[in-house]
Amino acid sequence: MASVILNRKIRCIMVNPTHRFLRTQGIMLLVATTLIWGTTSPITKAAVGSLSPDVLTATRFAVAAIAFTPFAIRSLNARLVRDAALLGLLLFASVASQTIALKTISANRAAFIIGLDVILVPLFGPLLRQHVPARAFLAAGLAFTGIGLISWEGGALRVGDLWMFGCTLSYSIYILMLDAVTQHYPSMQLTAIQLLIVAALGTVWAIPDLLGQFGAISANFYALLYLGLVATAATTWIQAVAQRWVTIHETALIYTLEPVFAAVFSFLLLGETLGTRGILGAGLVLVGMVLSQNGR
Repeated sequence: MASVILNRKIRCIMVNPTHRFLRTQGIMLLVATTLIWGTTSPITKAAVGSLSPDVLTATRFAVAAIAFTPFAIRSLNARLVRDAALLGLLLFASVASQTIALKTISANRAAFIIGLDVILVPLFGPLLRQHVPARAFLAAGLAFTGIGLISWEGGALRVGDLWMFGCTLSYSIYILMLDAVTQHYPSMQLTAIQLLIVAALGTVWAIPDLLGQFGAISANFYALLYLGLVATAATTWIQAVAQRWVTIHETALIYTLEPVFAAVFSFLLLGETLGTRGILGAGLVLVGMVLSQNGR
C-alpha cells in the first residue's frame, strides 16, 4: 500500500502543474521545519538544566495539545484514532528519548545522531516493498563512522548516545508511517490526536516530579511556549500537510539540513563547537545522508 501511494505521488507531481506547485510548497514547508527543529536541541539542552526530562516533555506537549484540542473532536472515526494514536506513541518515544539524552550529551552531538533517520528511512525500504540500493549501505557506513568520530571527540560512548539512537529509530518509523497514512485523514485531526496522546503519556510519566517543579516551569515559560507552539504543534501539523505532496525520499533528503541548523544554533545559543574530529565526523554524516538519497 505504501509503495502504491509513493508511486501515485511521483506520477501526479510529474504530470500536473498544480501538484508541482504543491510539491514546491511542501518542500519549502519542510525546509522551514528543519530550521525550527535546529533550534530545539540547544533550547531543550538549556531547559533540562533545571527541568527534568519527563516534566519538560509533558509541559511541552500539553501546550501543543491545548492549541489543537478544538480540532481533535471533529470527523473522528476508529481508523483515524488508531493510526494517530500509533503515530503519537512513536512521537512520544522519540521526543522522550531525545530529552533524556540531552542531559548527558551536547546539543550538536545529539543533532547529528538524530540525523541518522535519513539513513534509516531508505534502509527500511523492504517495509515499503522497495529495493534497497547498495549505496544505502555505503551511506550508512559513512554516517555511522562519522557519528563515532563525533561521539569519541567528547569521550567514550555515553548512555545519552544510546538514547539518541533510540530517538532516531523511533522517528524513522514515525516518518514511514506518517507517509503511509497522511493521505487518508484530515491533517488537523491527525495532528491533534497525536499531540493529545503524547501529552497524556508525558503527564503520566511526569506525575512524580511535576508538583516539585512549578518554579522551574515558570522560569522556562517562554522556552516551553516556543517548544510547544512552534517546535511541536506547528511542525507536527506542517509535516502532516507537506508529506502529502513530497515523496518520502525527498523528505528524508530535506531532513539532512536539521543537524546543520542545529550546529549553527548550538554555537549561537550555547557556544558549543565541534573540534577537528567532530567536524570530520559531521562531514561524513552529511555525505552519507546525501548519498543515501542521491538519484532517487
